[in-house]
Amino acid sequence: MQKVIILAILLTTIKSMSQKLTEVQYFDNQTELNGLITSKTEKNKPAVLILPAWMGIDNEAKTAALNLQEEGYLAFIADIYGKGNIPTNVDEARKITTFYKNDYVTYQHRIKLALETLIANGANPDKIVIIGYCFGGTGALEAARGNLNVKGVVSIHGNLTDGLNRNNKIIPQILIENGADDEMVTQENILNFMKEMKETDAVWQFNNYGNCKHTFTNPESKDYNEAMSKKSWLDTVEFIEDLIK
Repeated sequence: MQKVIILAILLTTIKSMSQKLTEVQYFDNQTELNGLITSKTEKNKPAVLILPAWMGIDNEAKTAALNLQEEGYLAFIADIYGKGNIPTNVDEARKITTFYKNDYVTYQHRIKLALETLIANGANPDKIVIIGYCFGGTGALEAARGNLNVKGVVSIHGNLTDGLNRNNKIIPQILIENGADDEMVTQENILNFMKEMKETDAVWQFNNYGNCKHTFTNPESKDYNEAMSKKSWLDTVEFIEDLIK
């Protein structure tokens, strides 16, 4: 009986989220992309672009968008994969995310298209921050490496892919929110990231959250850490506020 009640509450929550978020269709040549936005009536609004985790637009990204709306921002969740390319299982997700991690130029291009769509739907082009979860966190970091026109990026338990020797200067400010016990991020990864930040004269911050594994912010994950998830969200909102509020 309890399982039925919990499922009913979850379905009601998801339905409520869908009702408050509006689909926005955009294109990369012939590829149809379908993101979600909190409002289509805003004008010149400080905004946040959200890059979702490896399964595509999920409940964590939707919740973040609605929470950011309450904080006074226009929020848009990007569709990186496109219609017909959304993974349905872990193997498919691993394959498609590996492609984008290896071809970071294509990943940056999809993020740029999402930024353009966000601006076309009411964002102030001079007041945008990108946040991303897991694979999306990797994308947030790639957006900074590509010097996309944003004030800053937040990588939330994203992979610290190798960006050494790519840039002379990184302009957007960077906040990394990492689970201290994340087995997907090695000490070598962290040291290389710090070296990259120094070489590119970046403005950056690295937050290590204790007793946290990879998906510590996701309530649907077995590794969810409620206390640290709340702390990381406060850190995210503060970072955004300092840059664009």
